[in-house]
Formats: sequence, C-alpha cells, structure tokens
Amino acid sequence: MPPKKTIDEEALLKMVQDEVPQKEIMEHFNFKTSTQLKVAYTNALMNAGKVPEIKSDRARSGNPPKTTIVVNKRGSLIIPKSLASYYGLKEGQFFEVEKSKTGLTVRPAAPRPVTKLRKKSAAG
Repeated sequence: MPPKKTIDEEALLKMVQDEVPQKEIMEHFNFKTSTQLKVAYTNALMNAGKVPEIKSDRARSGNPPKTTIVVNKRGSLIIPKSLASYYGLKEGQFFEVEKSKTGLTVRPAAPRPVTKLRKKSAAG
C-alpha cells in the first residue's frame, strides 16, 4: 500500500472557499479522481472542526488485541474484555458454534424468546 499523501488542508479549504474550479484543485494537489478530492476535503473539514467526525461503534486501536481465549472448568469460553470490545460484542448476545475441518466457527445467533409467567390472581 502506498504511503498516505500529506495535504495542506488549509490551502485546500481556502481554494474551495474561493470557488476555484475542481479541475484546478485536482491538478494543484495531484488528485487522480474526484473521489480523492472529496475525501481529502471532508477530512480537512473534520480536522478543522467545521464538521463533526463520524464516531464508530467499534473500538479502534492500532493492533487488534490478543485473540487467545480459554475454556474454564465449567466449560465456558472466556473472551477477554479487550477482544470483546474490539469486536463490539455486548453482554447477553447469543452465538452459534459449529465444528468444521479447520476448527470452530462462531456466528451471531438470534436471541432466544423470553417467556414471562404471570401469577394466578386470587380471584381466578
């Protein structure tokens, strides 16, 4: 993957504000496509605080956490909190487990329906 281009974001914002034609801006910053220009412009707006940054539900870190899990004496799989946070796993989620030739596959499952029991009334 090629290194990320560094853009003079202030200059880009000024050119857009001064209504410089798109073709000129693309040539000045050496953008090959209009999508590259739009992404750079959006990033410049977010970095300047003019547009709020989009927050992700998934926890972000440079490297994924250690992926080793353990089976406890009761037979439960213990997933470290850092790994659960990284993948956005929430308490009470249900999963299906299947055995395959390569190991185990864990997939999200639909939650089980909750049955509520009502107390018998004294009259009935």
